[in-house]
Amino acid sequence: MSTETIAARVDAALDQHIADLKEFVGIESVSADAFDQATLQDSAQWVARQATRLGLTTEIIELETSSGLVGRPAVLAHRPATPGKPTVLLYAHHDVQPPGDAADWDSPAFAAEVRNGRLYGRGSADDKAGVLVHLGAIAAADPGVGIRLFVEGEEEIGSPTFVDFLKVYRQQLAADVIIVADSSNWKVGIPSLTTSLRGVVRLDVTVRGLDHALHSGMFGGPALDAVVLASRLIATLHDEHGDVAVPGLLGYDTTEVDYPEDELRRDAGILDGVKLAGSGSFTSRLWTKPAISVIGMDVTPVDMASNTLIPAVNMAISLRVAPGQDSAQAGDILAAYLRANAPLGAQVDVAVSESGPAFEAGEDTPAAQMFRDALEQAWGVEPVDIGQGGSIPFIADFAEQFPDAQILVTGIEDPDTRAHGANESVHLGDFRNAIVAEALFLTELGK
Repeated sequence: MSTETIAARVDAALDQHIADLKEFVGIESVSADAFDQATLQDSAQWVARQATRLGLTTEIIELETSSGLVGRPAVLAHRPATPGKPTVLLYAHHDVQPPGDAADWDSPAFAAEVRNGRLYGRGSADDKAGVLVHLGAIAAADPGVGIRLFVEGEEEIGSPTFVDFLKVYRQQLAADVIIVADSSNWKVGIPSLTTSLRGVVRLDVTVRGLDHALHSGMFGGPALDAVVLASRLIATLHDEHGDVAVPGLLGYDTTEVDYPEDELRRDAGILDGVKLAGSGSFTSRLWTKPAISVIGMDVTPVDMASNTLIPAVNMAISLRVAPGQDSAQAGDILAAYLRANAPLGAQVDVAVSESGPAFEAGEDTPAAQMFRDALEQAWGVEPVDIGQGGSIPFIADFAEQFPDAQILVTGIEDPDTRAHGANESVHLGDFRNAIVAEALFLTELGK
């Protein structure tokens, strides 16, 4: 089947795919515990219905682990390969992040709206578009390869039952090629394969200097409040250039893709006059060097402030780990550093609460080259291999459980997507091209 025939199939169904995506976004499938978990059953059933219509044998699974943890509903669907043909596992997730403050959205988070060639709504890109790309590609591709579709419902909370799921359903998931549709493209109009991902570690930190709150006038001076003490500790994490200054955390300046500063500033929304941190190429700072951020801190709100020295501060610190370094080891290094550099002898308690591995694709594979060719045919431009500063820890789990499978990491996001933030969106032109590319790949692989 020719490229033109597959593209024509996708174009003929594109309006329906967009309508399906709008309907899918309307399901408020937030997996965070504070939200109604019944919505995840709704979104899983929606995916299952779509897969069944494509002729796949489908089931919804809520795995109970040996420890008693019950997973969110996952969809597992399959179609056997024609004898002698390979099998492909297509992964995506149907759960989404919380919407945040409704006032920050230009249109309701769960009422998808198309504006200027983009479809807006929570999950529109991360990762409901990924689900629709798989479904659309299955529909448009020339049959032959075996299809195993795995759409989980707990990625946004760290996939707590993922490894157990891979082990229990190993036979049903085993494949020659795994396509993960949960990453991004380099830019609108320029497709990508993701070949590296940073790992992630979260540390919960408490800095304490007093055993109780004090009047700031009576004791301020010799006694410092915990916010100041914590700030002094935070300030040691980076050097004068903004590079991470914690000994033992690895980083590399080896990326080949150029990211012009003006484009980075625009894509990130960095204010005029704010200098960019770190040294080396911008892509290495984003993909192959560590990053440390304070993502949460418990302090007194301004409208509740009084002349009081706060005795203790709790913080959440996020560490992004360069590919090639073990995330658990990196977390231990940072935890030891924080304890050893307690300002003015303050008590610093540290606990590692989350750790996810980095990923490196390693040597090129035949499947990767075949997918690049499909991307180029679909977009009409040469694709770019990229890294990601964010983390998808379960990809390393796929690699461990299925060491012989060729893993391809793709996606439909772009620098304007704003995944996890207000006004998340997907570019509909790239959405169409992603379906064409995956359908071309499945068809070519079947040959």
